[in-house]
Amino acid sequence: MPASPFELASPYVIVTGGASGIGLSIVKLFHEQGAIVDVLDLNKPSVETLEAAKLDKDTVHFHEVDITNQQQVKEIVSVIAIQRGIGILVNNAGIAHIGNAMNTSAEDFQKIFNVNVKGAYNCMHACLPFMEEQGEGVILNMASIAATVGITDRFAYSMSKGAILSMTLSVARDFIKKGIRCNCISPARVHTPFVDGFINKHYPGNQQEMFHKLSQSQPIGRMGKPDEIATLSFFLCSKQASFITGCDYPIDGGFIRLNN
Repeated sequence: MPASPFELASPYVIVTGGASGIGLSIVKLFHEQGAIVDVLDLNKPSVETLEAAKLDKDTVHFHEVDITNQQQVKEIVSVIAIQRGIGILVNNAGIAHIGNAMNTSAEDFQKIFNVNVKGAYNCMHACLPFMEEQGEGVILNMASIAATVGITDRFAYSMSKGAILSMTLSVARDFIKKGIRCNCISPARVHTPFVDGFINKHYPGNQQEMFHKLSQSQPIGRMGKPDEIATLSFFLCSKQASFITGCDYPIDGGFIRLNN
């Protein structure tokens, strides 16, 4: 792959939820551009996935970690900081949920909060002291258009992504004098294995029509691609983005502004 015109702010990167989908695309791109990447995920990717992504096991390290467990996160982050260092944190891990304020159970609401909100907090809480000590760092959080736009039957998910946006602004404000930048990305629907699994599960026999319908919900007429999210992530974590902090970047095929 040709060298990017952008250079990462640090070669030492942590990516959560990097074993599949958008996260794996981020890991792959950062790795191709010379980063040493530590991936925190519940499960390591399959051998086939690793081979397809052409990841070097000496520079991409997968750790089976439950990001909702603060102690687990603190322990692995400390090990990574001692062995390699921490310059960039990409909080990508997250889960989805369908439901409104009436039919969302307390258990599902708590689960979404634990993974999407507490998980991101745990990782920032663990990484920020090391970034503060070295006087620089970059945090990139994965929000969603659901943080700012009302979407049908996404009550708990929207709550969690709204929290991501607010936490991003708070961290950017609190640590700007410490040399730490914090931004977030808000994708619309992105074509990942999760989307295919969702369609197959909920619309058996009608997958093609539903895929088309979901694609057309973006004014541009298609879903986003994981590598498009990865490319924006790479820029925001680069030295060339050093003047950018406290910002949310929609990458949505026109969904927010053009869906009238």
